[in-house]
Amino acid sequence: MQIKVDLKIFLFFLIFLVTKKIKIYGIIMLFALIHEIGHLVCGLFLGFKPEKMTILPYGLKINFKIKETDYNKKIKKSNKLSIKKIILALAGPITNILCIIEIILIKSNTNLLSEEIYQNIMYANILIALFNLIPIYPLDGGRTLKEILHIFYGLRKSYSYTQKVSEITLYIITAVSSFLILYYKNIAIFIILLYLWFVVYRNKKQIELKEKMYMSIEKTMMNPSSEQLNVALREQLDAILTNNKVK
Repeated sequence: MQIKVDLKIFLFFLIFLVTKKIKIYGIIMLFALIHEIGHLVCGLFLGFKPEKMTILPYGLKINFKIKETDYNKKIKKSNKLSIKKIILALAGPITNILCIIEIILIKSNTNLLSEEIYQNIMYANILIALFNLIPIYPLDGGRTLKEILHIFYGLRKSYSYTQKVSEITLYIITAVSSFLILYYKNIAIFIILLYLWFVVYRNKKQIELKEKMYMSIEKTMMNPSSEQLNVALREQLDAILTNNKVK
């Protein structure tokens, strides 16, 4: 399995160090790691093979190699793979919710945790769980939404519908966060907003490219004399769209 490090992690470390938020950032990174371990364990249970791990400023990202046989089991306009992806996406937030329950039980029955550590751990897990459940792709909530739409509307529409929901959600979050930034003067909220705008814009460009490819192939398929070429192009497009990976 390949392991990569995003160098922006050092920039984030410096920002939180300067703003004296390094302790809470460390706790968030720790439980973000546990969050990804939840994805990893679930992926292995579902039969996926870990292919690449990337260390990011906000945690880890794991890419899985899927089993081609999952494509053959159709479910409405999708296949068995979509169900597995939904389970895999929800595994991370569920892991953080389990951590919250465990910490509450530890706090209630022992004196192992100080009030400050207890509050920081609770804050980190609630933040990670809620943040990842936001319906913005590629967060876990966005991935879950995309796969549900894939089942009922097909792959092509699932991308465009998910992008629209992501943009609307981000507009609402930006409006609310603007007041929070002014009130709490918290640079972390601003950094998270910048990240969300970046990923939504990047996904929009990727979807536009995929749509152009679809339109190009559809024009080609209108030529009845190129049937074999049409089949090859359709298979190639589906491979590109699916990418044979789960992130």
